[in-house]
Formats: sequence, structure tokens, C-alpha cells
Amino acid sequence: MNPIPVMRPTIGREEADAAAAAVASGWVAQGPRVREFERAFAERTGAADAIAVSSGTAALHIGLLLAGVGPGDDVVVPSLSFIATANAVRCTGANPVFADVELATQNLSAASVGARLTGRTKAVVLVHQAGVPADVGALHELLDPLGIAIVEDAACAIGSTYRDEPIGSHSPHVAFSFHPRKLLTTGEGGMLAVADAGSAARGRRLREHGMSVNAAERSAAEQVILESYLEPGFNYRMTDIQAAVGLVQLERLEGIVERRRERARRYQELLAGIPELRMIEDPPWGTTNFQSFWVLLPDECPAQPVQILEQMLAAGISCRRGIMAAHLEPAYEGHPHGPLPNTEQLATRSLVLPLHDELDDAGQERVAEVLGSAVGVGAIG
Repeated sequence: MNPIPVMRPTIGREEADAAAAAVASGWVAQGPRVREFERAFAERTGAADAIAVSSGTAALHIGLLLAGVGPGDDVVVPSLSFIATANAVRCTGANPVFADVELATQNLSAASVGARLTGRTKAVVLVHQAGVPADVGALHELLDPLGIAIVEDAACAIGSTYRDEPIGSHSPHVAFSFHPRKLLTTGEGGMLAVADAGSAARGRRLREHGMSVNAAERSAAEQVILESYLEPGFNYRMTDIQAAVGLVQLERLEGIVERRRERARRYQELLAGIPELRMIEDPPWGTTNFQSFWVLLPDECPAQPVQILEQMLAAGISCRRGIMAAHLEPAYEGHPHGPLPNTEQLATRSLVLPLHDELDDAGQERVAEVLGSAVGVGAIG
């Protein structure tokens, strides 16, 4: 039997040709393809503009800075997220305040956020976990009257929707990732969707050491331009090679999402026979791109998650533990937090199953069969 990987980037000949063309053009660093990618991405997500950067973490960091977050501020975040979410807050000098998530969506809710607000709360980082859209509208209803900013961590959510509109169009600062585990990948890279020209201009300065003009602008100018450095910034640039790959991926995004949703529906059918197994699904307010397919194991499951992972691996099936919880990691040991029961249940009792474009019916049936055996219900599907 062929091994089944948990994920596989959707990269092909078109992407390779686009990257080669970028190299041949002489623009291997940040150049005109980056700007083209930004415009196309903004149009796709319904944002006013977009800023291409070196990673999703960089996008989130800049988004927090544009939202005015700084030392002395509290920022509410889910602990249940890749640790970069909390780390980006710390990079601004602010304090991450961990809030619990819903079991059904693995996302923050207005109720969980409301319980963690303080007099120092400057912003909330709203994560669309595994591509499942959070209830953005409910959070804006709660936070907008209080003057508290929402910065969306949409690292996994390109192609997901909220109220029939694409994620990226509902808040002033929305960060995306193009890591290989994401539906749209440039190898590494990220994008910050923004709602106004002022944020776009400052965000571009911040990604390039605070410089007033970039290399592409200087090259296109018909006279000498001497740059200046307006504020401390960072080296968060994307290359034209990455942008060329991203443009091809963006054209293919609709088909990638459709395929993922088809595969997810098949898993939901195959795994329906496991009693009390909870699975990722669309929330009432939107659609998910199924960047990952997670399952929450039944309370009475006879095997521990690590034992199930070992059984799956022995059968040639690569799975992962569920989404991590930052407050359980050594980096945040001793960081104060309130009760996080749902977070801890999801972090310790959930698994991520293989889901990618090359996964076929036979592969999914094999995954379901081995998982059913591992949790003690025998053959299913």
C-alpha cells in the first residue's frame, strides 16, 4: 500500500514555469510581480488593498501595529492556535490574554471574548481555525462600540466565506499565510489585507525597514530618488519568485477549494458511523475551505490520541495531533490565564486526518477503516 501523507502542497508545472519566468526577468527580489499579486489578492478577498510579506506571522505582526497595538496593551487571543498568534502579540510589546473557544468551530465567540476584556484591551485576534470562519459579525457588534480593534488571523482561511462574502473583507486588517500547509502556497510568505490606502502605505514601509520608496519604484523613476527611513521597520519582504507562484495559485484557488470540500464531505459520510465522533463542518454563517480536517475523539474512546496516531502511522497513514494550545507550551509556562476547558479538550483529544488534492476515494476509505478500528468500532464506511 502507498503511504498517505497528511498534506501535500498543490504545486505543479505552471507554478514552476512562472517562477522560472520571474528569474529570467531579473526581478528575483521584491518587484513588479509582488505588486501584481497584491492587487489580484485584494480583488479576490474584497479588500481595498493587500501587502505581500515574508510570512503569515509577519502579516499578523504588521496588522497589530497598524491597529495601534503596543506595550501596555492587552490583546485577546485564542490559546488554541499555532503559537505564532500569541507570539505576534508579544512582538508588539503587548500582553496576550487567552480566551476559550467553541467546541463546534474551534474559534473564539463573542461570549468567550467578552469574558476576557479588560480596561487595557486594545484588540482581539480572531482566528479562523483550520479554515472554519469565525462569527466575525458578532465580534464586531461586541467590540466596535468599545473601540476595540479586530485583527483577523486568516492564515488558514483563504477561500472561506462569511455571510456569502470572502474572508478578508470584514475587518481593516486580515492576515493570511502561504506556508506549504495552506491551500494557496508560495513556499513561505503571507499577505495582509487592509481597508484603506493609508494602512497600505504604512504597511509597505514597515515591511521594508521603514523606507519611503522601494526598489521597484526607484527603478521605474525617470529621475534620481533618494530614499529616507521614516520609522523603524522590518525585513518582511516577499520575492517576485514567490509572487509569480502565488499568482498561478490564486487563479486555481476556486478549484482547489471545491476539491477540498468534496473530500471533506466524503470523510463526513465515511466517519458518521463512529459514535460521538465530532468533525469539522461548516458553521451556520459561512463556508470553510477545509484547510485541515479535524476530528474530536469520543470521551469513551479506549485509546489515547498518541496511540491512535501510532496505529495510523503503522498502517502507512500520516496524521497529526490537533491544534496546539499555546498556554500548554513551555514558552508560555506561568503566563496567567483563566479556565480554558474547551481549548484543553481540543488540544489533547483531537486529530488531523489527511486531506489534499491527490487523496482519492480509496485513500479516504482506508483512513476511515483504520481510524474506526483504532477507536474500537471496527470497520466503517
